[in-house]
Amino acid sequence: MSAFSSWFRVLLLLLVLTAPARAALPDAPERPAAAQPLPPDTGPAPRLRRPDAARLQELRGQREFQYLEPTTRAEQSAWSLFWARVWQTIIEWLNSRSYGHFWRWVFYALFLGAGVFVVLKLLQIDFTAMLGRSPRRVPLAYDTAAENIHEVDFTTRLAEAEAAGNWRLAVRLGYLQLLKTMSDRGLINWQPDKTNHTYLAELPPTGTLRADFREITRQFEFVWYGELALSALLYERVRAGHRAFQTLVAGGSAARRAA
Repeated sequence: MSAFSSWFRVLLLLLVLTAPARAALPDAPERPAAAQPLPPDTGPAPRLRRPDAARLQELRGQREFQYLEPTTRAEQSAWSLFWARVWQTIIEWLNSRSYGHFWRWVFYALFLGAGVFVVLKLLQIDFTAMLGRSPRRVPLAYDTAAENIHEVDFTTRLAEAEAAGNWRLAVRLGYLQLLKTMSDRGLINWQPDKTNHTYLAELPPTGTLRADFREITRQFEFVWYGELALSALLYERVRAGHRAFQTLVAGGSAARRAA
């Protein structure tokens, strides 16, 4: 009886000591249930809501939404602002997609051509002479800067220029001869510092005299100042016009004397 009581007490003590430990043990995890497929979505497609463009523009203009404070700059001149805008446009163009394909090579070609042109100018190379033959400059038979139409022997000078094939000088001498004829007839008041168009304005507006002299003046300026190359055939046409105009001036003077 005493032995049984002893074993019973020991067993009861073990039950008391192990009871808190068993209560503290976590429950065994439950095994997850098998995944079930979701039913198909048969509802209407969602509609995206876009903000109003005018409202966005209004918000951008408000100071509360401008997080970068503009830096204060010194006042620039209109010329500086113009070049700043030009360079900004160029930079935007260089960053565009069209520049990355075709226009990049066009820009390179223009830049290379400008560089070659600057080098030729610095070396004092005649660019037009490289593309074609430069006009032949014939030495003049006399000094044109100090000429006086009343002191020039036009008959002799014209014969010398035509014999030498100096058609440019011959056209000038023929034009000056016409000025002398009109001055002798009292149609113009010749002065060394007057221009050809001044003499044109002095001619009477009626008749064909002013129109004919305008055409002769145009031909002379093309040949003399524009250095237009003349052949013997072209010179003969210009010279024929000079003779016809001189005859017209002489005939008009005779008619005025007879009247």
